[in-house]
Amino acid sequence: MNKIIWMAVVAIAVTACKHGNNEQQQLLLDQQRDSLTQIIEQKDAEINDMIGTLNDIEEGFREINEAQGRVAVAQSGEGATAKARIQENMQFIQSTMKQNRELIEKLRKQVKTGNVNSEQLKRTIENLTTQLEEKDKQLAELRQQLEAKDIHIAELDEKIAHLNENVGNLKQENTAQTETISTQDKQLNTAWFVFGTKKELKQQNILRDGKVLESNFNKDYFTKIDIRVDKEIKLYSRDVELLTSHPVSSYILQRDANKQYVLRITHPNQFWSTSKYLVILVK
Repeated sequence: MNKIIWMAVVAIAVTACKHGNNEQQQLLLDQQRDSLTQIIEQKDAEINDMIGTLNDIEEGFREINEAQGRVAVAQSGEGATAKARIQENMQFIQSTMKQNRELIEKLRKQVKTGNVNSEQLKRTIENLTTQLEEKDKQLAELRQQLEAKDIHIAELDEKIAHLNENVGNLKQENTAQTETISTQDKQLNTAWFVFGTKKELKQQNILRDGKVLESNFNKDYFTKIDIRVDKEIKLYSRDVELLTSHPVSSYILQRDANKQYVLRITHPNQFWSTSKYLVILVK
């Protein structure tokens, strides 16, 4: 009878062990799936942006071709009206060429620094660059034709130079504004966290007389994070306690395969609404 009881106990223990391993494997699979989903979503966003840029470039070339056709028709006319139409269309062609050149350069940088590395896309960019160079040659020939017919466009050159200057100034202003907004956005989405033993936290004045962050604590001891990106913090401890105040419904504490805690922030805006500093006591 004792032997039968002993065998039953062993069977129950083996079953419990297998159940625990299954839970750990499922947790790892969930983490890998979330990471893959995030990568796929990021790539999809980059691809959609590139496709939009390609469509803008193609539309630009189409409009340039139409404007060239209008210039060809206007050349057969006489008087100030024909000259004005030529100047207007040449100005449009010049500005659209400039826009296409910038869009192609944007695509080139995206392929170089982004997550989408496609040989077909690289060939497409080279083809667009060749098309742009051929269009430059066509426009140079067109200007020569206009000069030969005594249709001087010095006024147009002055307008284009003025336009390019305004575009350059506007671009600088937009760049400065974008940088300012980006800096402010980073500041709004920046937080700091630290975890340590009671002794370590006291040494940095983070914990003093049972109070947290109420003295001249060492800010350099904290790790800076982006709350939009960093939503998981490994604590490397089996015994943890949050010392700063954060809504309980905005996070969960889970154990990893080594039974050590991992803090997962499920609702970042809510979690960091009370404090941009997170202090965790570990043992």
